[in-house]
Amino acid sequence: MMELQHQRLMALAGQLQLESLISAAPALSQQAVDQEWSYMDFLEHLLHEEKLARHQRKQAMYTRMAAFPAVKTFEEYDFTFATGAPQKQLQSLRSLSFIERNENIVLLGPSGVGKTHLAIAMGYEAVRAGIKVRFTTAADLLLQLSTAQRQGRYKTTFQRGVMAPPRLLIIDEIGYLPFGQWDQTFAGDAALTSAMLDRILHHSHVVQIKGESYRLRQKQKAGVIAEANPE
Repeated sequence: MMELQHQRLMALAGQLQLESLISAAPALSQQAVDQEWSYMDFLEHLLHEEKLARHQRKQAMYTRMAAFPAVKTFEEYDFTFATGAPQKQLQSLRSLSFIERNENIVLLGPSGVGKTHLAIAMGYEAVRAGIKVRFTTAADLLLQLSTAQRQGRYKTTFQRGVMAPPRLLIIDEIGYLPFGQWDQTFAGDAALTSAMLDRILHHSHVVQIKGESYRLRQKQKAGVIAEANPE
């Protein structure tokens, strides 16, 4: 009798798309008996498990959609090495309030100081907050837009394919192409180039990161390359 009832309950949960409730119910049922929960306590625990599982699935989906080359966090960033990184400013931006205000962040600094790491960490914070994110490189983005322009669908691509889906767009390696050469990418269209730069630089928080290359230092420690002679 109990087995039949369990099967009926699991079937109903499946029809209601309460997938996590199905897996959590047996253990919670036993816990409810052992700890003498009320019916309402049991229901609350079940719904809490379902909510938590849905949040985790949503976060996993948003992480995949973001297309990060790797997941990085602020906790993993070595501020003891990157002493030139403005930790107080970065921690303030970690609140993500700049997204609500439609503001941008521009990370500046030499190669290897962790700009990509920090950008991904900021994006992952947004994903954890339930915000859609997209990670791309400047080269890939400019190729996509310049191709769309040649095909006469730039406006649609920019509005729907670039700006619309994510609330946070991360453009990596943007400094690899000097701003003075951007108009060449768009077939000499100075107006289009100006519009792109205005989108990036308008209402921006500039984060200046100083220091030596972290990647170079790691290779030196591993013996891959020799350390510089202090003399």
